[in-house]
Amino acid sequence: MTDINNLDFNLLVTLDTLLAERNVTHAAKRLNLSQPAISTRLTRLRELLGDPLLLPAQRGMIPTERALELQEPLHAALEGVRQVIAAGSPFDPAKVQATIAIAASDYVQYSILIPLAQALRTEAPGIIIAWRTIDTSLLDTQMAGGAVSFALTTPETAPDSLRMRKLYTENYVAIARADHPDIQGTLDLDTFCALDHVIISPQGGGFHGPADDALAVLGRERHIAISAPGFLVVPEIIARSNMIALVPSRVAQGRPGRVQILKPPLPVTGFDMALVWHDRTTTHPLYRWLRDRIAKIVAEAATNRAPAH
Repeated sequence: MTDINNLDFNLLVTLDTLLAERNVTHAAKRLNLSQPAISTRLTRLRELLGDPLLLPAQRGMIPTERALELQEPLHAALEGVRQVIAAGSPFDPAKVQATIAIAASDYVQYSILIPLAQALRTEAPGIIIAWRTIDTSLLDTQMAGGAVSFALTTPETAPDSLRMRKLYTENYVAIARADHPDIQGTLDLDTFCALDHVIISPQGGGFHGPADDALAVLGRERHIAISAPGFLVVPEIIARSNMIALVPSRVAQGRPGRVQILKPPLPVTGFDMALVWHDRTTTHPLYRWLRDRIAKIVAEAATNRAPAH
């Protein structure tokens, strides 16, 4: 039997984090500790629990069966302790020390992460943001284990087991470089179809999007010259070429003088964006404050957006 008198809270938090991250480097960053400190704690845990717990692998670490048995009840117990303490303490974001992992696409980095990071530097400087590329197939497990705190994704791609708050509806706009020889202020359908396009394909290599469905209804088509894996590089490509692109309106904002923001010459279906989280963080003061702060940032940004011409 393990003598629980020798188990301190910091060791348990370290084990919980290691089981979520399965990587000493990532765990050290989340806990704001050095890698040697994490390794020392893991050694103590192995001695106290009589099990290797995590074994070295080619990438990260592999938990033993004993570690897997401990993961869920340990995490639930620690969350219970955190909620009890938080419920009895006044919440002051300026005094919080925490690492918050947010999973989203690069598009959301531009539209939400930048203003959120700016707000946190002033209002909650002790909060560190760990930005992660989203994989919706892993979200449920990542959030249950604490590896991801929030996700920003479309409602239809979010796992049904997670909680959700719709933030906004996004629309597409067309962009062209500011001194484009064929476009000045407006974009007609013939020009739209005649020019080369850049398209976004998150999985890479895709050459079909919502605009192509809309064009097919009209018996028209466009020419795709580049399929890019992310949104953020596209305005830079457009600003340096005679190609055009359809991008979410929030990606096009904030680039005065570099690109024209134009109304598409045909209706293109947009999408909703939602904030997603696990039920275990619903009542926690920090997470509740962050959800409200993100929603406020989105609302403030919406009032400052310039319309397409």
